[in-house]
Amino acid sequence: MRHDAMRKTLLAALMVLGSCPPAGAVEFSFDGYADLRAIFPSNEVGWLDGGLGKLRYGSEQSSPEFRIAEVVGQGVAQITPGLMAMAVIRYAPEQRTFLDVVEAFVRWRPVSTTPARFSLEAGAFFPPISLENTEIGWTSPWTLTPSAINSWVGEELRTIGAEATIEWRYATGTLSAYAALYGWNDPTGILLNFRGWALHDQWTNLIDRPRLPDVWARQRDEPIPYRTAEFIEIDNRVGWYAGASWDEVGIGHLDILYYNNDADPTAETSQVAWATDFWNIGLSTEIGAVTLLAQGMRGRTFFQPSPRWRELWFESAYLLAGWNINESWRVAGRAEVFSANETRPTPSLLYSEYGHAFTAAINYLPNDWLRVTGEYIRVDSTRLQRTQDGLPANAIEDQFQLSLRFYVP
Repeated sequence: MRHDAMRKTLLAALMVLGSCPPAGAVEFSFDGYADLRAIFPSNEVGWLDGGLGKLRYGSEQSSPEFRIAEVVGQGVAQITPGLMAMAVIRYAPEQRTFLDVVEAFVRWRPVSTTPARFSLEAGAFFPPISLENTEIGWTSPWTLTPSAINSWVGEELRTIGAEATIEWRYATGTLSAYAALYGWNDPTGILLNFRGWALHDQWTNLIDRPRLPDVWARQRDEPIPYRTAEFIEIDNRVGWYAGASWDEVGIGHLDILYYNNDADPTAETSQVAWATDFWNIGLSTEIGAVTLLAQGMRGRTFFQPSPRWRELWFESAYLLAGWNINESWRVAGRAEVFSANETRPTPSLLYSEYGHAFTAAINYLPNDWLRVTGEYIRVDSTRLQRTQDGLPANAIEDQFQLSLRFYVP
């Protein structure tokens, strides 16, 4: 399917959504928060500052440092009982513009009195991958920093297109199947290749451009800082994903997804297209006051602008345990592993890596408008690319954050 077909698909979806007649006055709502943090950063130069550190804050920051981490606003318009429009905007010191758009979409989910239910979503939104990031601003109720898997989703994935879902509800659960068509995601994989996995909560918003490592830019005589676009169309081809989920009362949730951006690995404009596909599986369950989340991802990204080519197989998995002690306190711990394995015409392991991380967080919610979170992360990773910067291939990074998050009541 060519790029003009993608535009027609989006237009048709928006026409369907917009054809629903209003059923009274539109209802508007707004939520948001401001996040203030005290930071004790890693001793490695972080990737946001052009280094190869795995965390959001590194040696370029003071220790401790006090800052605004982000300000997020979410507006919702309930147009009819079945039609909703939502936009999320964000301010963060690291992004290129003062304000940026995280998501903006419309969702049509007509009221159903039968077991079957259909919904259609169109615009720019996160694919249904994360089990962690379920709150406003695509944040987690358990930690400040998501897993490496969901950090990468926030960096390089956004569905700019349309997704359809069909649900079948029964007495004790729901079965769902969904599929999407999208564009403007051809660079997906560039950060995994040239920087590797990372753990952070600095999403790439729709007009932002994340930074590639300075050591990579210097070797290619590129300007520093060198930034890459993420949400652009290069090959005029449509990507897709499809998946299914199962929710069962008393058991939990299971979700399986296959994602393929169907990029042409030989296409090249100002950037090259990366053909990226992966499988993702997520499971969650509750045992009393304890919530368990587990997620795994494995995939490949590939590009071949003649005569060069490069292939990277990547994988990661985590297990998170969260305990709701009472209405005001909850704690969480997460352990994870990640790796990337590079192949190319000439032998090189510069962009291969492996590592593991542990995260511990405690949350205090004294009322509806305040959340206090303390979080500690340790990441142990080995990446040969660091030796090009005169550093050991192995790095152990520690980061502590104390967050005061003030919500709009």
